[in-house]
Amino acid sequence: MARPRTLDDSDLIAKLSMVFRDEGFEGASLSDLAQAAGLKRASLYHRFPGGKEQMAQEVLANALEWFGANVVGKLQGDGTPQDRLNAALTTLAEFYANGKLACLLNMLSAPDGTLRATDAGIRAGFTALTDGFGTIAEDAGMAPELARKRAVRAVALLHGSLVMSRGLGETYPFAECLEGIRETLLGRATEADQ
Repeated sequence: MARPRTLDDSDLIAKLSMVFRDEGFEGASLSDLAQAAGLKRASLYHRFPGGKEQMAQEVLANALEWFGANVVGKLQGDGTPQDRLNAALTTLAEFYANGKLACLLNMLSAPDGTLRATDAGIRAGFTALTDGFGTIAEDAGMAPELARKRAVRAVALLHGSLVMSRGLGETYPFAECLEGIRETLLGRATEADQ
């Protein structure tokens, strides 16, 4: 008879996620992942026969599912564009611990352009967030083309602020970016939009 699992899947994925967020795909060793999970490497391989690649895929799938429900769902839900955006930005602030946690999409991306099994999920994550932000901008009265342009700018601002916060060891870039996203998606067209 098999021994019962001592760590449920959601706890395991959360622990692995933190290693990938801290170390990135390349930097996360199997020893780091096993230690964070509180499992021996053999037990980790038993749960993830595809190794680190499978762990990264499952961590990303879990994050994207959560993100879809808790961020993109709020952006595309009911209420005024401002209320929906505020709710989504509050959730983003919680998800990234107000800029203290790195972007999982960035940390799982291949730095040298090589193909990785997580690539499609990473693209899907950026696309879903861009589409959600675009919905807010359109609902705030922007033409679809301008809304799309502003949504791309907002996603770049968000993820750039996370990289900057991590690099500086300070969270103010992330906090400032949230206000910048509000202005970008709810503001008027400017000369820069031409």
